Amino acid sequence: MATPHVGGRKRRAPKLYLVTSDFRFHTAAGVELENLAALGVGNVLLAPPRKRGFPPLPETPRLLIDKSLGRPPVDWEKFHGFWLISDRMKNVLETVDQEGVAFLRCETRSLKGGAPVYWLCDFVRRVEVIDEVESTVTVLDDGTDFRRYDSMAPSNFVFREDAIGSAHIFRPRFLEQWIICDQGMKDACKAAGLRGMSFTTQFGY
Repeated sequence: MATPHVGGRKRRAPKLYLVTSDFRFHTAAGVELENLAALGVGNVLLAPPRKRGFPPLPETPRLLIDKSLGRPPVDWEKFHGFWLISDRMKNVLETVDQEGVAFLRCETRSLKGGAPVYWLCDFVRRVEVIDEVESTVTVLDDGTDFRRYDSMAPSNFVFREDAIGSAHIFRPRFLEQWIICDQGMKDACKAAGLRGMSFTTQFGY
C-alpha cells in the first residue's frame, strides 16, 4: 500500500550531493570477475539481504583488468552490487570518513602481467535523513521491514540536517540505492583528481 506525503514549506537546501557515475565513462570498463563461480554467490556479488557490507566469501575476488575487455577502469566504477575503486579513491574515502565505508581488496591481473590495485567498496552508513513532512514522497510497505520510497512516483526530497551529524557520506534510509555526500567529501575527491563520479543536487524524480 502506498502512503503519500506532500511537503509544504520550503527551506534552504543543505550542501549535499547525490553521487552518481560520470556519463563520460558510460562504456563498460575492461574488468572481469574471474572467480565468480568459486565465490558461491550466484550470478551477481551482492551485500547480504537487508544489510550492507560484503557476504562471507571462500576466497578473494580475482579481477582480470585488460583493454581487450573494454576501457581502462577509472577511480569509481559500478561493479556487481558494489563499487570498484582505485587505491587513491580508497585513500580519500578513508581520510574523510572511514566509518562510512567498507573495503575488500581484490587480486588483480592483466593478460600482460601486473595490474593496478582495486578494491570493492560499499557505503555502509544508513541515516534516517529524509524529512517526510517537508518532502514530496510516496512510501511503499509502510509499517513493515520492507518500507521504502517509491522510485517510480514523482518525488522531491528534503533532508534533515540534524540527522546527518558528522557523516560525510551515507545512504538515506528507505532510499538506499542513493549515495549522498557533503561538500567536504566532494572537495576532497575533486582535489585528488578522481575520475568516474559525478555530483548533483537534484534530489527528486
